[in-house]
This record gives sequence, structure tokens and C-alpha cells, in this order.
Amino acid sequence: MADIIHVLPDSVANQIAAGEVIQRPASVVKELVENAIDAGADDIKILLKDAGRTSIQIIDNGSGMTETDARLAFERHATSKIQNSDDLFSISTMGFRGEALASVAAIAHVELKTRTENEELGTYLKIEGSKTVAQEPVQCPQGSNFIIKNLFFNVPARRKFLKKDATELNHVVKEFQRVALANPKITFSLIHNDHIVHKLKSSKIGQRVVELFGNYIKEKLIPVKSSTRIVEIHGYIGHPDKAKKRSGEQFFFINNRFMKNPYFHKAIMDAYEKLMPQGYLPSYFIYFNTDPASIDVNIHPTKTEVKFEDQQAIWQILNATVKESLGKNNVVPSIDFNQQGNIGIPPLRKDTQVTPPSVDVDPNFNPFEDLGSAKRSGGSVHPEADQNKENLMNWEKLYDDFENENDQGAIKFTSKASFQGNEEPERAEKAGEKFFQFKEKYILTPVRSGLMIIDQRKAHISILYDQFLQEQNHKKGYIQKQLYPEQVQLNHSDFQLISQLQREIKKAGLDIQLKDNNIVEIDGIPADLKRIEPGKLLERVLEYYDKNQDFSENVRENVALAMAKSAAIDYGRVLEIEEMRELVDKLFACSSPNFTPDGQKIISLMKTEDIEKLF
Repeated sequence: MADIIHVLPDSVANQIAAGEVIQRPASVVKELVENAIDAGADDIKILLKDAGRTSIQIIDNGSGMTETDARLAFERHATSKIQNSDDLFSISTMGFRGEALASVAAIAHVELKTRTENEELGTYLKIEGSKTVAQEPVQCPQGSNFIIKNLFFNVPARRKFLKKDATELNHVVKEFQRVALANPKITFSLIHNDHIVHKLKSSKIGQRVVELFGNYIKEKLIPVKSSTRIVEIHGYIGHPDKAKKRSGEQFFFINNRFMKNPYFHKAIMDAYEKLMPQGYLPSYFIYFNTDPASIDVNIHPTKTEVKFEDQQAIWQILNATVKESLGKNNVVPSIDFNQQGNIGIPPLRKDTQVTPPSVDVDPNFNPFEDLGSAKRSGGSVHPEADQNKENLMNWEKLYDDFENENDQGAIKFTSKASFQGNEEPERAEKAGEKFFQFKEKYILTPVRSGLMIIDQRKAHISILYDQFLQEQNHKKGYIQKQLYPEQVQLNHSDFQLISQLQREIKKAGLDIQLKDNNIVEIDGIPADLKRIEPGKLLERVLEYYDKNQDFSENVRENVALAMAKSAAIDYGRVLEIEEMRELVDKLFACSSPNFTPDGQKIISLMKTEDIEKLF
């Protein structure tokens, strides 16, 4: 039998490695910027064309590379960061695997100009698909200048699965935020299609946070700081009043390296328990400093997962640190024992005589004797007793007014859509149809075969979805103009998303204008939505659109669902009889009354025989 095992060519091995390390343009930005930081750069520029799809340019003023180093840097597992296996257990640099440049060169056209401080001329390299096609001396400043063109040019399947430019740019911005927050002393620039996205000067952490996320975040930042033998913690947390349902302002850093850690996230959420509504997330920017030998960052190709030696102890320290900061900043209610004079206890002089209160007692009082005499005389102890006795004998009459009050007419179902599979929507069994609200969440109404239970929020979502989708299809929704337009400042990624969705959002009835400094001005809202604040509506649209992107490839449908979820009535809202009737009527006029557009059940039916079995 012929031998079948063979060693893969370097070009193929590099493409396989690229599949793990380079997933999209943002991955290239991350790897090359980390290399620039390791090279000692304090000024890094990132220039993108078409969100990195066409070109990515990273310019730094770091130490640069010699001619030999420049050529060797594109070989697999070539690195200056580690020398032996022991170094893997005490890593203090950003990149160390030696796979990034080899992976990038395997799936793109790469050009590099680099020069060290002591050389008069630098080196120019041009590599295409792992093959060096040019190498020559060049005049260039100290540092490195990488240009990555035509990413995934030889892997069309990977290129095909890249998202729209707005989505890919959003991923780049997130990577930029992570590396910029981890290195506030470094000057960064991010330019997309000749437009400045961010230009950050060297600053302190707090200022860097404000520069990245906008002035609105300045008001809600609370400093945290703790120093122990195991770990040092510093950074900022957000005020619970400013918490959002959307993620995006939650960051952990270990020794100036961004990391994801759900376990430590729980420590922070535990500290915020009962301080904000369920489902909301506080902002936090937490920096850990610890001995590199006590952590392992070599467990994932992207190096965003870190293993801690003293994880449980650090959890307790983090939790206590956050709680302490919340308490010090008067976020957590506390008892001030120095203010006890306000309770209303009058001060007493030393010569004041204190006498116990007197209580008048009738020793001859016998309640049983009075009760017996009342019975013997045929009277009643309490004036209301006779009335209560009569009510007890005729309790049914107490509900006469209640029934009449709720006799509001029958439900008229106009939809021909099927109910619960093949069953037709049921008509009321009599003209005296009733609606009841249960737990301020469900609408109950009797039907011919039993009891119908309707989820009020999901019903409203389905109604609004149909309405917004219809308005989009007719090019324009009905807009209620605002007397005083509201302005909302967003972070860059949210602003880019709104820019992408502006046309469809306006068709659905939310009239917005994009201003400078990532400000969105809300000039009008859908005419039917009178109880929701415009700013909160916009934030909810962003939140739900993020969650619903897998719902449909159609942008209009995604926007319609996001708008519907944003504007639908919440649980806990008390509904009047007329409101419940209108909600039910509109629900059964929808194209799909049984389920929300994303497949959640709206209606449940308890049959009469099932109810009777309970008794």
C-alpha cells in the first residue's frame, strides 16, 4: 500500500492557521496593532478602505525591523516575544504565537515598509499568497507601515461570507475600542474612507473612555480601586440609573490586555443586584494587574480568554470592590447614625424626671358577659353584624354590579387566519363578553370552548409589526412631529448602525436627523406612540435590532420588528376594558395572530373540560 501521510505545504498550512486567527478585517487590525504596541510605538494610525475589504493600512513609529527580520517575520511561528517553553507561562507581550503575519500573508496581498532607528534605508517587501514577489531598499520613516489589500482574495468562500461594510466596520471599531482602552498613553487614529472615525491623544483612562463613548458617559462614571496581594484592580463602573439593556460598554483588561470573562461579569452583576431593573447591564471598564505567571493567555487563538490561578479569590475581591465604590458614591442606601437627631427623639436634661405612662384598666370588664347579654337580648354586638350576615346569605348579589360593569359587548374577530392549528377563531358565546387582566400581563376572555389567554405585550408586538411593515411598504409612516426635537448622543458603533438604518426607520415613522459628534436628533415619532419618550424609543430600536439580526435578511423586516418591540406596551401596564377590546380586535386582524413575527406564542386556550377537571 502506498504511503498516504504527507506534510502540508507552508502556503496551505498558513491558510489553515489564517482560518483560526484571521476571521474578518477586524482580526487583521487587532493582530497588526498589537504587534505595533509590542514594538514600542506610541503613535498608531489605522486607515481603512471599504471597512477593510479593499485595504487595511497600519502605520506605527515603533522600533521597526531590519531586512532579515522583515523577511523572517512572515514565516510561521517566527516571533521575537518568546525564546523557550518557560516563557509561555510568563507572557507580558500582546502577540507571541508568531502566526499573525504568516496568516495574513497567506490570504491577502501584503506590502511592508519598515526601518530601524540606526539604519539610513529601510526595507520594502511585497508578498502575495505567502509568496514574496518583491524585496528592495526604500526610504521610509522609522517604524513599520503595513498595507493589506484584497483580503481573502484566494479564499473566495471566506470573502463571500463577509458582512456589509457597516457591520464589518462595527467589528473594527470594537477591536479599536479594546486596544485603545488598554493603552491610553498611546495616540491612535482610525480613518475610514478618508473620514476620521476616532483621533485619540495620549490621556488617562477616564478621558480615553469619554473620547471613545462620548460626553454622555462622563456623568455616570464611578471610580473603583483596590490593591491586594493577589491582584490590583482599578478603573470605572457606571451608575445604575444609566444602565442599558444593550451590551457594548463592558470591558475587562488583564495586564493591559483585553479579555472576556463571564465569571467576573457575574461578580459585577451581583454587586449591582436590586440597583437596576432586571435585564439591564451597567457600564464597566475594569483593569486587573497581576503576576503574569499566575495567568494563562495561551488557551485561545485570539488570546481573549484568560485562565486565572486564583479565580475565586479575585471574584470576591472584585465583587467587594464594586460594592464599596457604589456605597461610597451614595448609590447604595446606607444608614447614617450621625443623623439620629432627625428621628424626632427630644433631648432630655439630666434633672428631668422620667415617669412611666399610666394605663387605665377596668377590672370588672368581661367581654364574654357582654356578648352573652347581646345574644340573650337578640341584638348584635357590632352595628354591621346584621348587614354582614345578610350579605353572607345572599353573596351572589354582590357580583350583580360587577357582571353588569363588564358587559361590554362581544368580540368581533375579523381575521380568517387559523387559531391553534386548524381551529377557527372562536366567537363569544354570548353578547355579555368579558375581559379581565391577570397579573398586568395577560388578557383573559371566555370563548365558546373555554378560556382564552392572550399575552398583552406579544399581541401588541405583532400588531405594530404589521403596521410598521405596511407603512414601510407604502414608503412612509405617519409621523407626529416633536415641538422640541430631542438630541441623543451615541457611541460610534451605534451611530454607524443608525446611519445604515436611517431610511427604513424613517419610513416606519421615526423621523431622525444625523448630526456631528455622533448626535441623532429626533424630530418625530410614529403617530400612534404617544406614551414613549423619543430617546428611549431610539435606544430600544438599537437594542432590539442587535438581537434580531438573525430574524431575517430583509432590513425592512428587521427594522419593523425592532420598532415593534421598542414601542409595544410593557408588562405591568394596567389596561382599561376598551384598551383590551381594541388590542384583541387588532390582533385577530393581523396576518398571524397566534405567534409573534419571530415565533413566540401569543395565545393559549384552556378548554372548558380541562378547567372542570381542576375541581
